[in-house]
Amino acid sequence: MGDIATLYRRWLGEVWQGDLDVLGELLAPGFVGHWPDREVRGLDETAEQIRQSFALFGDVRTAVDVGPVVDGDTVAARWTFTGAYRGGLPGATAAPGTTVSFSGMDIMRAEDGRFAEYWVVSDALGLMTRLGALPG
Repeated sequence: MGDIATLYRRWLGEVWQGDLDVLGELLAPGFVGHWPDREVRGLDETAEQIRQSFALFGDVRTAVDVGPVVDGDTVAARWTFTGAYRGGLPGATAAPGTTVSFSGMDIMRAEDGRFAEYWVVSDALGLMTRLGALPG
């Protein structure tokens, strides 16, 4: 499948641009994703988790700010996600169409040329504040 840095760039540059058809190429069948509020298993649950993000944001752009940094079978990077808020988040006062950005960090572990495990943390508090769902 190529080197792990290239695999990661595809994860951020293809999957997080909405191309969920490539998940089978990038993720191992037993993939486990550790989001701060839940754990997802397999391609279907992962695709649904990503679809939920796209339900809230359009015109998504992602950028790698630091990395990817590779150590053996593990890659880490800091990224920025920018998108146009579509509306629908309970309590949010931001108008649909409002452009917001937030940053986060990924750690991904590869096995046999595909990602087997994923950990992500992001500035959800800052995002919620910018959307008006929390006081600033």
